[in-house]
Amino acid sequence: MFTTRPEIRGTFGMVTSTHYLATMAGWAMLEKGGNAFDAAVATGLALQVVHPYQNGPGGDLPIVLHNAATGKTEVICGQGVAPQAATIDRFQQLGLDLVPGTGLLAPCVPGAFGAWMLLLRDYGTLSLADVMQPAIDYGRNGYAVVPMMNTVIGTVAELFRSAWPTSAATYLVDGVPPQVGSLHRNPVLSDTYARLLKEAEAQGGNRDAVIEAGRGVFYEGFIAEEIDRFCRETEWLDSSGEVHGGLLTGDDMARWQATVEAPATYDYGGYTLCKPGPWSQGPVFLQQLALLKGFDLAAMDPLGPDFLHTQIECAKLALADREAWYGDPNVHNVPLETLLSDDYNDARRNLIETQASFELRPGNPDGREPHLADFDTPELGAVLPAGAGEPNSLSGDSADNHGPADGDTVHLDAADRFGNMVTCMPSGGWLQSSPVIPALGFCLGTRAQMFWLQEGFPTTLQPGIRPRTTLSPALALRDGAPALAFGTPGGDSQDQWALTMFLRHTHHGMDLQSAIDAPNFHTDHLPSSFYPRTFQPAVVKAEGRLPQHTIDALRDRGHRLEIVDDWALGRLCAVGREQTDDGWLLKAAAHPRFQEAYAVGR
Repeated sequence: MFTTRPEIRGTFGMVTSTHYLATMAGWAMLEKGGNAFDAAVATGLALQVVHPYQNGPGGDLPIVLHNAATGKTEVICGQGVAPQAATIDRFQQLGLDLVPGTGLLAPCVPGAFGAWMLLLRDYGTLSLADVMQPAIDYGRNGYAVVPMMNTVIGTVAELFRSAWPTSAATYLVDGVPPQVGSLHRNPVLSDTYARLLKEAEAQGGNRDAVIEAGRGVFYEGFIAEEIDRFCRETEWLDSSGEVHGGLLTGDDMARWQATVEAPATYDYGGYTLCKPGPWSQGPVFLQQLALLKGFDLAAMDPLGPDFLHTQIECAKLALADREAWYGDPNVHNVPLETLLSDDYNDARRNLIETQASFELRPGNPDGREPHLADFDTPELGAVLPAGAGEPNSLSGDSADNHGPADGDTVHLDAADRFGNMVTCMPSGGWLQSSPVIPALGFCLGTRAQMFWLQEGFPTTLQPGIRPRTTLSPALALRDGAPALAFGTPGGDSQDQWALTMFLRHTHHGMDLQSAIDAPNFHTDHLPSSFYPRTFQPAVVKAEGRLPQHTIDALRDRGHRLEIVDDWALGRLCAVGREQTDDGWLLKAAAHPRFQEAYAVGR
């Protein structure tokens, strides 16, 4: 099988992420004597600086980890909640029937920083200064602009020039996007984090006290105060076409904290797959496995039409259930046990036929009747509103741009010689989501766009609850020990691209790098999680490297197939751990797409 790079193997440690500079920030923590959790925090904070078009300090974060000291696998929820002022009535008074995909109406509480601090304090070993320094240095000294950063900024440059001047000042150079290969700096963000660190250390105390003080500075100190002022006192153009102020307050910030919870799990092929709960789309991965368990995938060509058709049709069923049933389980009765049960999925599997389905078909778990919100179904090939939600469908004909690319978000994984493993999916607060707060150097997220402004659904907007996000890192155990940690950015496609990699690795013997490099695909047969919330029946996007006979066969089966660039879909990273006669072997891989991601280890 073709591969672009070797699968990295060693015994000391592994770090992989969607940006090479962030990977090296994490690796420095392992070399300093830290563990996988220290490496993850340093990598994640660095990603906020060097990947500003795909995540930022104003965003959110789910973490799945295995702690060797306790033997526990746990989830840290860094998904912030909707502001107290975010009500359906408030949006209706503004004449809106959807939460805008950009601007100041859509931010939830920024959860990423709180999750990083919880991970560092309770699982890491190094100091707050250790893990923050790489991010501070990258912001101050600069980082090289990669092709996708140039392309993404190009899609919003006119918006910045005409309506978001603080973003123009931060991300445009002489009024245009920074050139590929040039050094870009964000000294204001660097100064923000340097001030946070200084104020936290000035409060004194031991390591844990300083970390907690840093969290306090973010959520109750000068950062929260500036976010509150910016939302109250400024108004900005958003994707509704109107100018609006914000709803997020300092009180919303102060009352929120990251939490630890048990993962959603499913046993498959000798692995126990662990995912965040139904406040994410993570269980979609698990339900696909429950459906796929009834097929002989190992006998199928991993690049052939049977393999692709089977996975696509199972994805449609699982994603339909996501839309009908998932939501914040703190306030909604999500029937997750039934959705992952054998009886339920045996019945659902019978819906799969040889031809592509054009229906959205949620099931009836526990006899409950599904209800779906109203959404638009555009004509095939219709141009959807630009500059909203994720940076989807980036276009460009050059080899540097690699044509269309779905998805935002970043990903990282780490494993160490002690038996710890962690996988993280930071997202939100990307530069095209909302205007830069000039005193802080970063913007807020827009995760509230995933709420419906229609009553009666698990994802209906309510103050103080979590939106159902697309963020979905995965950790797999074998015999109770961590074996794989992996994931990919890509919004609604995350649990399709990652599943394809996992299946090819487990059923067809591909190593991690080969499974990542293999041609990818996904279906858009789902109500999009992002503004303008459209549904595209039977649409499948596939990389052009797929065999022509597979492409022809899928079209014959009725799939509305769109062929994209050869290297356009998926930005997967993974680490692994396996027992050998000589002890535990660690391994890692990262996707080659877009000249960004790297894995390192020894």
